[in-house]
Amino acid sequence: MFNSTLSDAELWAAIRHNDEAAFTALFDRYWVRLYKTAQVYIKDHEVSEEIVHDVFLNIWNRRDVLEIESFPAFLLTATRYQVYNRMRSAKSPVILAPEGLDISEPQDSNAGESHIMIQEFQQELDQYLVQLPRRCQEIFYLSRVRQLSNQEIAGRLGISKRTVENQITVALKHLRVCLKHVSSAILMMYLLK
Repeated sequence: MFNSTLSDAELWAAIRHNDEAAFTALFDRYWVRLYKTAQVYIKDHEVSEEIVHDVFLNIWNRRDVLEIESFPAFLLTATRYQVYNRMRSAKSPVILAPEGLDISEPQDSNAGESHIMIQEFQQELDQYLVQLPRRCQEIFYLSRVRQLSNQEIAGRLGISKRTVENQITVALKHLRVCLKHVSSAILMMYLLK
């Protein structure tokens, strides 16, 4: 059990040295807050839990490359990206503001340019995905595009949940290497799905 008085920065330093107890302490510190954030938007207990677990899984898997200065800000942003992607994939209206605050139109003044950049990025992403083994591509697609949980993918494909997690990790590592030149903000948006 980790000392609860350690700062986020101290826990992060330990996590970067593969300390699972420090990771568990950080998880315990922020899990409820992130779950409540996801729940405000999603209104589904299981999906909200999956979102929080995905955020922490991505942090653990990317601990050697992430530079995190403020955990509350980083985790909130990562959770909102997960929520946005879940809602987008479900073709639901995207409202990333607490209830009562109306945001009906995006505030992006260069929406056309952003749309083109995202389309170009998607094409490049697709080129790198076809380099992966077929099964790995299929698992990545079910996870990131169809938004199935790891358990659902395992059941559908008749494989273990651990195999699903491993294949997603392989795909993400491959994409991080191939997409080094992409802006970290855009990359985070896609890889933290």
